[in-house]
Amino acid sequence: MSKIENALPKPKIELYSGKYFAACAVGGVIACGPTHTAVTPLDLVKTRRQVDSKLYKSNFSAWSMIYRSEGIRGVFFGWSPTFVGYCLQGGGKYGFYEVFKYLYGEKMFPGVSKPVIFLGASASAEFLADMALCPFEAVKVRMQTTLPPFANTMREGISKIVAKEGYAGLYKGLYPLWGRQIPYTMCKFATFETTVDKIYATLGKPKSAYNGLQQTGVSFLGGYIAGIACAVISHPADVMVSKLNSDRKPGEGAGKAMGRIYGNIGFTGLWNGLPVRILMIGTLTAFQWLIYDSFKVALGLPTTGGH
Repeated sequence: MSKIENALPKPKIELYSGKYFAACAVGGVIACGPTHTAVTPLDLVKTRRQVDSKLYKSNFSAWSMIYRSEGIRGVFFGWSPTFVGYCLQGGGKYGFYEVFKYLYGEKMFPGVSKPVIFLGASASAEFLADMALCPFEAVKVRMQTTLPPFANTMREGISKIVAKEGYAGLYKGLYPLWGRQIPYTMCKFATFETTVDKIYATLGKPKSAYNGLQQTGVSFLGGYIAGIACAVISHPADVMVSKLNSDRKPGEGAGKAMGRIYGNIGFTGLWNGLPVRILMIGTLTAFQWLIYDSFKVALGLPTTGGH
């Protein structure tokens, strides 16, 4: 047992047991579902500006226009598929990350450097988590990017897609979603773990010298830094996901659709909405790591990183 684990209260849950990984999955649900839902107003404007950069003059003018015409419900339009989708995705992402990090780092490739393990574990986890997220992301994007809305509720949106395109319609954005989310998550976890290591090295004391509140503070800072990097790396794919879900023609292959869309928007168009996404993802990632590690501390488990 490491010094870090000795410094914490003895957990009621055995480390790396089935209950431990299940607890990490629950922590992921709590960290991701509510936080993504909280930034729905940012996401709503971002996706609409990605699809039509001339729709609003600025983010604040967009929120003002939406609120005047639709009220607070309009500002949070699309919250339900966001909440359900990211609860499922968060549980899969954090839970499977801990599983794969242990499996790859301790069992299969114990001699491989830590950053490689972080990258491999996070990519594997996100690959699986996106299968749960994809149907709800498809509904959310269509609800948010079409005026008048494609559907007014998550249930209506799912029913319309299935009726018109079959269940495959819910997954037509899966490949670009992988293209967005897998690099994003690889960056998120590897940058976070590396940044946390650097923070403790800069502070000059081992992680075990700090209490739970201080450790979660480090998690928040590391999460914000990781979030900024994630936003930049994954933004072009995020734009393409929004475009595919709103502008892909029935029966059109993913590759052909992406080529057509890129021909219309060009390289510059792939960066529409980047500033608001940096704000959204930086804040989102910071609070996710804060919530996730606070949940682990509450269970007597070590925070993530700094080993």
